[in-house]
Amino acid sequence: MINSISEINWLGVFAAFVPYFMLGALWFTLLFKKQYLISLGKENQADQKPAPIFIIGPAICSFVITITTAILIYALKIDSYQSAIELSLIVGIGYLVANTVNIAINPNIPKPDKSE
Repeated sequence: MINSISEINWLGVFAAFVPYFMLGALWFTLLFKKQYLISLGKENQADQKPAPIFIIGPAICSFVITITTAILIYALKIDSYQSAIELSLIVGIGYLVANTVNIAINPNIPKPDKSE
């Protein structure tokens, strides 16, 4: 399966990555910014410029997810909607790892106090 990396349509990977990443950016900064801040308990805090890791981290995670999906689609010869849905159900748990890293580096997620 790793050999399929050289067979991937990298233009397609970038074409999928850009809207995927942009949707995430719009989701948290424009479409649902207020609800996101409320869910974090930070609705009354002044706007702050995000640290670079807040932009770079999610971009890297989104890119890894896009490459992973491309490899699996190619290697498993996914060519129908039914097969794509089956793939999405199977790999959903695997993608949880990338999303967990994204959450761990997000400065807006409260971290436990280690001194207690």
